[in-house]
Amino acid sequence: MRLATLKDKSTIAVTSNGFIRLTKLGFNGTIFDLTRSSESELADLTSSVNEAKNFEEINFKNFDAPINNPSKIMAIGLNYIDHASESKMEVPKTPIVFTKFPNSITGPTGTIKIPKRLTEKVDYEVELAVVIGKEGKNISKEEALKYVFGYTIVNDISARDLQFADGQWVRGKSLDTFCPMGPVIVTSDEIKDPQNLKLICEVNEEKLQNDSTNNMIFGVADLVSILSEAFTLQPGDIIATGTPSGVGFTRKPPIYLKDGDIVKTWIEGIGELINTVKEI
Repeated sequence: MRLATLKDKSTIAVTSNGFIRLTKLGFNGTIFDLTRSSESELADLTSSVNEAKNFEEINFKNFDAPINNPSKIMAIGLNYIDHASESKMEVPKTPIVFTKFPNSITGPTGTIKIPKRLTEKVDYEVELAVVIGKEGKNISKEEALKYVFGYTIVNDISARDLQFADGQWVRGKSLDTFCPMGPVIVTSDEIKDPQNLKLICEVNEEKLQNDSTNNMIFGVADLVSILSEAFTLQPGDIIATGTPSGVGFTRKPPIYLKDGDIVKTWIEGIGELINTVKEI
């Protein structure tokens, strides 16, 4: 299934025919609630969606972030070799883990708001995001993908001046609206191989990032396993798996987001985010 949340808080399933509100199929909860559903419950819901009629027309401007209240957003730094190289940093031997606070989440067409009093060096980062679907601790790599509910897109917006001045990354990564997410969560049964997805980021129609998740240093199964050694993973948790090369701060001259910019982030099989930048 392709699941989304509307700005009116409706939970919907998106199909090639349009979308259907899950309340019409007897489900009255959120996607966050769905992450706690059993495999049989999800299978029944999928069957109901496939048999449904009377779909509504899709307008992505009405979409909100699919999940707004995860218990954790775990993020991974320098998880593509070329990105580590362009950043002039060593290729990590273990994942570099940081967090983004949930207040940073905005929707797939939400405005990226840059507080000019805090930062003047704001960067883009297209990332595959993993949504956890089962509670787990000390999960083996071989079992890890069984704990994945689905996949979505995150743009890990980053205030580089804050990130590098602080010496750790949380503040520079967690400003309000610095985590555009969506437009849908594609359930894991529809993405059999998360390590074979193209991903692209454009700013004002200029393609700046263009890579494949095949080039991750630590794949999705590695990350789920390694993170679960440290933290109990909960349904609805988000893992932002890192960004490929092409980020703005490494370019000569650097490219930083500015008022009026339009940022598009796309991942194969999921969709795209289209976010406008506004300086405040």
